[in-house]
Amino acid sequence: MSVKYFVDTNILVYARDSTESEKQPIAKQWLTYLWQQESGRISTQVMNEYYVTVTQKLKPGLSREQARADLWALAVWQPLEISTQLIEASWDIQDQYAYSWWDTLVITAALFLDCKYLLSEDMQHQQKINKLTIMNPFLVGLDELTE
Repeated sequence: MSVKYFVDTNILVYARDSTESEKQPIAKQWLTYLWQQESGRISTQVMNEYYVTVTQKLKPGLSREQARADLWALAVWQPLEISTQLIEASWDIQDQYAYSWWDTLVITAALFLDCKYLLSEDMQHQQKINKLTIMNPFLVGLDELTE
């Protein structure tokens, strides 16, 4: 089975943000790889954050139709729903690592989905949490993390 990568919202947004001339091609390269390998994973939280960000905060933003089409495509990535079990497990992660609540839910979802890597710009690069390693894809090359 291939290595699974949990993708944080910011990576998905950068792939659609034409104002990010340095980050957009890197985000697109990662997403292309994850689509080819069928190894990308997300949660419903990430889907919701993505939709709000690209339709309301991104300038220029996406139309609702474009954002909805993206979400339909991302549904293939087996998005994990936020459950009571995930929330309870998140309390321990938050207490131990002191991440914000929203980041903690992302970390815990990645753990629940048995991901090896969490791709995020917003968390501590190379931090290990159990079997999960947080990696900033803008600080490490695709060839360094692919197996």
